[in-house]
Amino acid sequence: MNLTVLLGGTSAERDVSIASGLRIATALRERGHRVTAVDPASGEVDLEALRRGVGVEPPTPEELERLRAGGFAATLLALHAVRAADVVVLGLHGGSGEDGTIQAMLDLGGVRYTGSGHLASALAMDKDLSKHLFRAAGVRTADWVMLTGSGRRTPDVEREIAALGLPVVVKPSKQGSTVGLSVVKRAEDLDAAVAEAFRYDDEVMLERFVPGRELTVGILGGEALPVGEIIPQKEIYDYECKYTPGMAVEEFPARLEPAVAAALQEQARRAFRALKLRGCARIDFRLTPAGESYCLEANTLPGMTETSLIPQAAAAAGLSFGELCERLVQLALDEPATHDTATVAPAAAPTGAPTGAMEPLA
Repeated sequence: MNLTVLLGGTSAERDVSIASGLRIATALRERGHRVTAVDPASGEVDLEALRRGVGVEPPTPEELERLRAGGFAATLLALHAVRAADVVVLGLHGGSGEDGTIQAMLDLGGVRYTGSGHLASALAMDKDLSKHLFRAAGVRTADWVMLTGSGRRTPDVEREIAALGLPVVVKPSKQGSTVGLSVVKRAEDLDAAVAEAFRYDDEVMLERFVPGRELTVGILGGEALPVGEIIPQKEIYDYECKYTPGMAVEEFPARLEPAVAAALQEQARRAFRALKLRGCARIDFRLTPAGESYCLEANTLPGMTETSLIPQAAAAAGLSFGELCERLVQLALDEPATHDTATVAPAAAPTGAPTGAMEPLA
């Protein structure tokens, strides 16, 4: 098949996406597919970033703004590599790559792609909306308070924040990989944590901290993969722990009583259905010492790097990384076609724009 992998993009998870996307592209090429790689931010594969790998810190908002100024994503449907692909494989993480924006563009072009649709992607990216849907579906999630970019905190909001208690988790509402996230233990540190989170989003969530074990459940084609446990060297499973080898121990399957594991898998399936997800997703939980599970969030385009969790969960289920990537493509092909490509005429690429005929490896 002709496959095009989208990777990179303009979110704070750009470096992670490049590592994920190039690993996916390599695996699919090794399975005999013709694979092209495209970066929606520039139209090029960032080989220097591949050599650099994923750093301990994400790109700064200022660096990302310079990438967005290029405006290349607006011409995505004009690329032959995108229009002619049997399936576009999304190796993007965060931002417009995971929030439904690019999914909507591909839907308009009648292009098949891996992962969830534009509405489901938007719902999962918005942590506030997703938590409301979790609760409606009977999935337990911690109490939370939302702050907007206006910075105004009414007395009612202040009372809600006080009711959360300390410690409290402060994080951007529409980011992943713990970018901009802080665990606040002292009241005097709250304002600084909120300001840091606002660097990455126009809405910030304050969430009651749930003590206990960090667990995750992958869903592949609606079926739950083995539950995994993450044991980070730091207090939380932050950006550095996620992408630095040796900074966390991941156990698949997790050491749980069968009934506890089964209950977590059912909670994950409920969360998956509540958000109308499809393809592959990762649902994250905390399990308290009392045995209560709290859903943290759903990831619609989970990482596929050497240290990522979904490949480890798939391996525990007997799937190699190449087989996992093949399964993602097949799930996209199995989706019913809902858009007529003949009715959509992609805009012509601007003079000098890349054609998209780029190889994923030097």
